[in-house]
Formats: sequence, C-alpha cells, structure tokens
Amino acid sequence: MSRTIPVGLGERAYDVVVGEGLIDAAGRLMAPFVNRGRTAVVSDETVWGLHGARLTAALAQAGIEAQPVIVPPGEQTKSFAGLEDVCDRLLALELDRGDIVTAFGGGVVGDLAGFAAAIYKRGVDFVQIPTTLLAQVDSSVGGKTAIDTPRGKNLVGAFHQPRLVLADLSVLATLPEREMRAGYAEVIKYGLLGDRDFFEWLEAHGAAVLAREPQALAHAVARSVEMKAEIVAEDEREQGRRALLNLGHTFAHALEAETGYGAALLHGEAVGAGMALAFRFSADQGLANGQDAERATRAIAASGLATALAETPGHPFAADRLVAHMGQDKKAEGGRLTFILARALGDAFVAKDVDARAVRDFLIREGAR
Repeated sequence: MSRTIPVGLGERAYDVVVGEGLIDAAGRLMAPFVNRGRTAVVSDETVWGLHGARLTAALAQAGIEAQPVIVPPGEQTKSFAGLEDVCDRLLALELDRGDIVTAFGGGVVGDLAGFAAAIYKRGVDFVQIPTTLLAQVDSSVGGKTAIDTPRGKNLVGAFHQPRLVLADLSVLATLPEREMRAGYAEVIKYGLLGDRDFFEWLEAHGAAVLAREPQALAHAVARSVEMKAEIVAEDEREQGRRALLNLGHTFAHALEAETGYGAALLHGEAVGAGMALAFRFSADQGLANGQDAERATRAIAASGLATALAETPGHPFAADRLVAHMGQDKKAEGGRLTFILARALGDAFVAKDVDARAVRDFLIREGAR
C-alpha cells in the first residue's frame, strides 16, 4: 500500500508518493516525465552501491536508461566544487532541456542534484527519490535546493520544485541507526511546530518509528510530508509560514558551522539539539512555559539525540562564535537575529528581532564559553 500526497502549487504541482517498494515501480511512475528514454541519476557511492542496481532495473523495465553520476557521500560534497563537478558531468552526458535529472540519495544528494537541475541550461526537470528518513520527510519536498559555503549552510541555492517524489520506506531498512535518529529529529519537528496531537502520538510511538515498525513508520512519514506539503503550498518561497519549518535550525546551523559540516555532527543531530535549545530559549525569554520546554527536551532525548551543548560534538563552544554564525543565517535581517521560537508544544512562531546579547547570555547559561 502506498499513499499519494499532493503538493498544490498550480501548474507546478506534484505528488509525493509514500510506501513500500516504490523503487521497483520507479520506471512506471517516472515514465510520464521522461521524454527521451534516459535520466541522469545523481547518487552517492553508498546509496548507489546498495540500491543502484535495483533502480537501474526498474527504469529499464519502462525503457528508461539510467546514466549514473556518482558523488562522494557527506556534507562536504554540497559545495561549489561538488556543484561544478555534477554540472560538468551532466554536460558530458549531453543532456538537453527536455531530459530529466533524478536525485537518488539523502539530503545532500537531493540538494546538490536539485540545484544543478535548477541551473543546468537554465533549468531542467528533476525527480526526487529520497533514501534517508530525513530526506523523505523534509528536504525532498518543497523545492529548496542549495549548497554550503565556508560562510554558512545553504546560502547559495534556488527554489526548484521536483516533478515527483518517491519516498520508498523499504530503503530505510539499510539506513544506519544514527541516520535514522537524525531523520527522526525532522519528524518530531512537525509535531513541535504545529501539531500537538502528532507530537503526543510520537511521544507514545516514537520508539516504534525508530524500530522501523511498518505501520508506525508509514504514519510518521506520511503525516510529516502532509504537513510540509500544506505549508509549502501556502508559502512556497518562505515569506511567511514556511519559515516555521526552520524550528531549531538557527541554533543547528551555528553548531554545524562550528563542527565543519562534517561527520562529527549530522544535520538532524544538530536540529535535535537546536529544537531543544529553541524551546528552552523560549522559556528563558518568558514566551513558553518551562514544562513544555522540558517535555520537548525529553521527547527529543528519548530518541537518543543530544539536547544540550555539553552533549554535542565540538563542545565547549564559544558563545560569540555561535552568535556570529547566526548573523550569517539566511533568515537574519538588518543585523537582527531571526529565530523560530515557541509559545507552547505545537505552537511555533517567527521572532524577527531577537537580541543577540540575550542569545549570547542564554548560550553561556547553557554551557558555552
């Protein structure tokens, strides 16, 4: 059984399909978007080694030739050099504007391949086949594509919506436990930002989701995608409500920058810590009650994610350096810091004029230097 969730964007609307065995049906599902019987499949070495033959065979059944563009795994690939490499290899394949790019991997591959598709010959279509929990519930949906720079994460990119997203739950069976936990941070985010009932469901069933029990996993992914699709349809370019999807991310991106965007701290791990910090900062500023902040922290910690600076790789952190990174965040405006903060569980809001000194003082109380 699969579930189809539409992303309502008018002429650029598309479906997100969530279910088991979708890679095996990829040829049939992608065929309406493939004009010349071939697709460039951008994937990383790990994913291609595990699942490349399966996707190639599925596409071949529909008469579609998969032309692989394999990149190294890891956040460092999401760079100017990585983007140049992918674009050069697409040019070498002589793709034209009627061809399609397939992003087959986690968030790094999806962001990189999507951005390459957005700028290659001024834009070609692409399909997302996300292979991590984090990518299935978050980065593959909504058309945000980007690369990192030394000055910050996702600072150079484009909005470029896919034509189709295939979230095959069966590939999560090969996902390492650490990656599963990192993805779960983005699942619990949806409950914390706008659906208290879903948050409470996760409190009761989070262990089942992490254990990959089929019914729990399917519900968690589908509900997350449903919420994101609704928000994206309302606010495609993050002018309003879509910013709520960045709950925890201002703290998270600063932590990632301090740890070099490497394997020491995965994006989802940083988001988990960042959400706990955001809730505690909200309570610290008198915006939320301490009980909700404690409950959010407990729910994140129950998944095995760090919730405090002292538990995060890179500790001890310098408060001034973290705040400086926050000043480079895409959401910062006019030198003032923008955060997604919370009034309560399931009730997040955009705070656009946060005092950097208050953040610095809070980080010091949290264990920064």
